Amino acid sequence: MADLLGVYGASGCGRGIMPLLRGREGDARLVFVDDALAGGMVNGLPVLDWQGFAASGAAVCLAVADPGTRRRLAERAAAAGVPLHGARHPTVVEMDDVRIAPGACLSPYVVLTSNISIGRAFHANVHSVVEHDCVIGDFVTFAPGVRCNGNVHVGDGAYLGAGATIRQGRPGAPLRIGAGAVVGMGAVVTRDVPPGATVVGSPARPIRRKP
Repeated sequence: MADLLGVYGASGCGRGIMPLLRGREGDARLVFVDDALAGGMVNGLPVLDWQGFAASGAAVCLAVADPGTRRRLAERAAAAGVPLHGARHPTVVEMDDVRIAPGACLSPYVVLTSNISIGRAFHANVHSVVEHDCVIGDFVTFAPGVRCNGNVHVGDGAYLGAGATIRQGRPGAPLRIGAGAVVGMGAVVTRDVPPGATVVGSPARPIRRKP
């Protein structure tokens, strides 16, 4: 266990992740890491800048909801030799054969059923569900209440908005959410979403960009 454990980001996401670590990390000293707020206190804990924190050789939990920003922070941590650390609430339900890469943040009442593969620095906010035979890429964010049914593949850096529902795919023919795609709040996804697309509504359809 690192002597110093940082939550990178002291805004809303970070303040939601920090309580998942309190009292569950042995003798580790908990701090926020945020260059904009360095030198202050947030919710009773000190805020360090990245340079000062990285020099400690500690581990870091990436608490930024935006997948692209989280990827950049992970690259920054790797360059400094700072390992990623995950966070998990005791109410998380994990069933059979769930494989989770480092850095996952799993909020209260998240459910992961069976035969699931999850990439690096996954964020699953409160009451999110990942059903059987799903493959989740690196730096994916599930906002509160996402329902991802079985046989779904979610590409790297995708963002699924609050209350989104993803229809179940089929064995050998999973429903696919492309890398970097955004699924809007409350959307009901019934077909594949191309990489980088933004879809909204029920059934979900791409937003048409103005020329």
